[in-house]
Amino acid sequence: QVQLVESGGGLVQAGGSLRLSCTASGSIFSINDMAWYRQAPGKQRDLVASITSGGWSNYADSVKDRFTISRDNAKKTVHLQMDSLKPEDTAVYYCHASVVNTARSQTIYWGQGTQVTVSS
Repeated sequence: QVQLVESGGGLVQAGGSLRLSCTASGSIFSINDMAWYRQAPGKQRDLVASITSGGWSNYADSVKDRFTISRDNAKKTVHLQMDSLKPEDTAVYYCHASVVNTARSQTIYWGQGTQVTVSS
């Protein structure tokens, strides 16, 4: 049983900042890739940023140089620092993690999502 719990979403004006956090808990041996996805109404769910267990990161072109993904392996937490927010960043943001359980089986988990709304 693994849970991903997100926090930090909310309403912010264009140009502002938010910091999202996601913490994994449960029967976890290790976590491989962690990522943030987002989905706006009527749109597909797209990758925003990802980070490996070793700290290598990847970003969508639309957020590169504005967002920063980081992780704390000891706390089993991934963060997304979002700066210079734009109205087009408005979406539900979902935490994503590839988790290896104590039986050494790998499974993908999703958080419940947290709403980010950027007003103009």
